[in-house]
Amino acid sequence: MEPDMEPTQSPLPAGRLEHFPISFFSIVMGLAGLTIAFKKVEHLWHWSLPVSPVLFYLSAAIYLAVGATYLVKLARHRSHVVAEFNHPVRLSFFPTIPIGLLLLVVAAEGLLPRAALLTMWALGTAAQLLLALSILSAWMHHEKFQIQHSNPAWFIPIVGNILVPVSGIPLGFIEISWFFFSVGFLFWIVMLAILMNRFFFHSPMASKLLPTLFILIAPPAVGFIAWTRLHKGALDDTGRMLYYVALFTTLLLFFQIRQFMKVEFALPWWAYSFPTASITIASTLMLEKVGGTFFAVLTPLLLVFLSVMVLVLVIGTLRAMAQRGICLPEA
Repeated sequence: MEPDMEPTQSPLPAGRLEHFPISFFSIVMGLAGLTIAFKKVEHLWHWSLPVSPVLFYLSAAIYLAVGATYLVKLARHRSHVVAEFNHPVRLSFFPTIPIGLLLLVVAAEGLLPRAALLTMWALGTAAQLLLALSILSAWMHHEKFQIQHSNPAWFIPIVGNILVPVSGIPLGFIEISWFFFSVGFLFWIVMLAILMNRFFFHSPMASKLLPTLFILIAPPAVGFIAWTRLHKGALDDTGRMLYYVALFTTLLLFFQIRQFMKVEFALPWWAYSFPTASITIASTLMLEKVGGTFFAVLTPLLLVFLSVMVLVLVIGTLRAMAQRGICLPEA
């Protein structure tokens, strides 16, 4: 296999950089989600051990490293980036770039100056809007997408919209946050109907895409968090509905654990991480607002599960990189 350009110094060996996947940004989503979960628990339980700042700087460093590598890929192998953007599955992972940035804004509250947070939020929000418009337009005016191409990763452009208020409300952007939440909420319902039709009446997804089923948790869980922030921390009936839909979806997926255990490790496994982080953060918020034994038990269980999951994913990713099992041509 010949690279597009003569090999020079690059983050990856010649012949592999062009196959550096856009889905690498999902690693940042998982790590940032873990950071926010620990940050919420530290505040709620008054922990003196500052785990979240360490996780934030680690997440930010990985975001910069992945971003720099992908920029080099864009400069040297533009055709491969264009091919990813035209891919029916990988297209949906491009919004992980602004989503990762928006999550870092939430994780950085209290750590970075307001000017830095405003800059990050503005860049992430603008990029999210541009990508949402581009991807929805591509879906509407296509000649190649089939129902078999639809999968839960298609939620990613929608979840990005719902996430904007989580970081935007504390910065004072009320109407912009309502705009993004409204768009994200409506298209979540539309996309959910499309995917349920695909699950019930068409052939099963490829096994390597099964981890993306966990993405079903994210829209209602993130929607609950955003709804609560939009209502100044108040918990109402709509917020409860969103949370319990997310909790039921989590239970539904854990009920299918045998199916997920059959899937060999690959980069799509990171699809487990952010949705699990989102239901963990949402449960922590329910514990804060409602209290009770159920949430007092559920929250630490989810936090431990999330922490172990991310550790397994990090080890698996490092091992796959060492064995050159990542950044390969798609089978």
